[in-house]
Amino acid sequence: MVNQTGDTLQNCTLELATIGDLKLVEKPSSFVLSPHDYITIKASVKVASTENGIIFGNIVYDVGGSQSDRNVIIINDIHVDIMDYIVPAACNLEDFRQMWADFEWENKVTVNTTLTDLHNYLEHLLRSTNMKCLTPAKTLEGDCNMLAANLYAKSIFGEDALANVSIEKPLGENNGSVVGHIRIRAKTQGMALSLGDKVNAIQRVMPKPTGV
Repeated sequence: MVNQTGDTLQNCTLELATIGDLKLVEKPSSFVLSPHDYITIKASVKVASTENGIIFGNIVYDVGGSQSDRNVIIINDIHVDIMDYIVPAACNLEDFRQMWADFEWENKVTVNTTLTDLHNYLEHLLRSTNMKCLTPAKTLEGDCNMLAANLYAKSIFGEDALANVSIEKPLGENNGSVVGHIRIRAKTQGMALSLGDKVNAIQRVMPKPTGV
């Protein structure tokens, strides 16, 4: 924090709050900031599970010698992205099926893309979600109007994320966009919803051509 004024800022306080499964561990202490001086403020936030979150807040201070009310500066929100905590992982088909049956939270996302190739859409999805395709590559080979695949990832907290992709090309439309849906399952609601939000977001972004 930099004081760019000629006033002494007293009782300066960084006030933070969170949305999602985030917890402010240590509240920063109040401080005094001399004219044109600066200070580095640190705050610890604990991330308890894999879901999107937001850290927001403001800086409150008094101006030395002033009789006015306290001044408030609203700071920009900090968005915590679920992708920071998810990594591709592998599991066998039996474990996948068992988890699919056990996990109660499901988020069904409708495919909405301008991509016209099934394999390009699947590759874009894998790159953007940090998930691994469990379906053997040989099964996905060939020129077909339909594609189905199982995806899997694990968070750094040990949480599992499963997805089933079912996509197709509309009959009679060689240049038609890919359609279908993606079913996401997880043990927690936050994981299922956050991963679904990520899928919806990446569908609005065209992937860069390979090699660019």
